[in-house]
Amino acid sequence: MPRTLTVAGEILPLHTPFRISRGVKTAAEVVTVAIARDGVTGRGECVPYPRYGENVESTIAAIEAARGAIERGAGRRELLQLMPAGAARNAVDCALWDLELRLAGSDFAAALGLEKPLRPIVTAMTVSLDTPDRMAAAAAALADAPLVKVKVDQSDPAAQLKAVRAAAPKPKMIVDPNESWTIAEVRDLQGLMTDLRIDLLEQPLPADADGDLIGFRSAIPIAADEAVHVAADLEALPDGYGVVNIKLDKTGGLTAALELAEAARTRGLGVMTGCMICSSLSIAPAWAIAATSSFADLDGPLWLAEDRAGGVSAANGIMAPPRPGFWGGI
Repeated sequence: MPRTLTVAGEILPLHTPFRISRGVKTAAEVVTVAIARDGVTGRGECVPYPRYGENVESTIAAIEAARGAIERGAGRRELLQLMPAGAARNAVDCALWDLELRLAGSDFAAALGLEKPLRPIVTAMTVSLDTPDRMAAAAAALADAPLVKVKVDQSDPAAQLKAVRAAAPKPKMIVDPNESWTIAEVRDLQGLMTDLRIDLLEQPLPADADGDLIGFRSAIPIAADEAVHVAADLEALPDGYGVVNIKLDKTGGLTAALELAEAARTRGLGVMTGCMICSSLSIAPAWAIAATSSFADLDGPLWLAEDRAGGVSAANGIMAPPRPGFWGGI
């Protein structure tokens, strides 16, 4: 029996503006995909990212261009050749995972050998970019969380980081400049980041300036985010990186994300799981990577004014998985 594909864009308002070095978001713009066969439906979601030249319209157009093959039964491996890595393929790939597992009467935890029932995970709670005083106030509310992620820029990162650490002295901390630093900032802030007990520095340089990290030995582990999308990108990754941040919207779905995680670990790299500002429909498949990652940054749905029913929940940085049947099978 043939499949039926449905695709739509949605706007999900945030309860608080989310600021990074590239701008401010007040809503998440997502694209959802549903693929149905034999009365069973699989769902997927993606977040088109302007940083990669994506928007809702172009993402829907990319999915529509593959409609014929998808409805005729193209599988996830075929999808890797049919569509490029990115948001559009992510939504389709995750919908196919969900559909396949439901048709098989299985779930992703069983399929991937994860412990059942799924355990809660520690997720980074984000302090978005603002004035140091406002960032300190936001950090104070997270002072007892296990892991905090701090968005900074090039304006005054030292003041931003000092303010956050003073307000939240206990949590582990990730610093994310979102490509806004130069190698000079990375070098000059090594001592301060060591003093402030920063655990991870995420993509400080623009991806096209990665060459500056060749041979660089940072006192703080550096994670590649925008610099790595799929497993093949690891070939050119400078040795200054020690961790890879895996996001399904970059890899183009869970299938390619699992390949990237395996390839990264084979090279001795640590694995982090990240997300865009999204709903729990994006987080559920990412859980398959996050369950075995050193760091998880999955608080995207926690910024929404209203998440999807049955999705993840969190208290003080401890995230509980979606309810059974939400995504990924029975």
